[in-house]
Amino acid sequence: MIDLIVDADVPAALRRKLRTEVGRMVRAAARAAEREDFEVSLTLTVDAAIHALNRAYRRKDKPTDVLAFAQREGPHAHPGLLGDIVISVDTARRQARRGLYAELAHLAAHGLCHLLGYDHRDDAEERTMNARMAALRREGGRRGRIRAA
Repeated sequence: MIDLIVDADVPAALRRKLRTEVGRMVRAAARAAEREDFEVSLTLTVDAAIHALNRAYRRKDKPTDVLAFAQREGPHAHPGLLGDIVISVDTARRQARRGLYAELAHLAAHGLCHLLGYDHRDDAEERTMNARMAALRREGGRRGRIRAA
């Protein structure tokens, strides 16, 4: 299940399409974990808001493109609650090479992989994470029954 929060200027059609694709990616990840679904919050915001989060949680005093806050760890963890993905639409617009939608979907897949426990601290981790992102994006963009990815 995807909860979409929009605090930035994003056209309604793009929001609907993103909700559908990210929702499919989340369900595909859940199926790979032999679950029916996961809960994920996706927030589309502006540079100032993500800058404040990046400063508070990562001690980096600058905006970034995506942050992921996993909630599957710790004493109060709930196995179906993955966490929160926050994307700066301002940064996504600046980075977009294939259009805003493609960049937002890419960043959402990246954030989802972080929620699933992937990282990219070295080349091997990055290859593994990129492969999972690609599988999730393929499944998110498909039509029909959702398969594990």
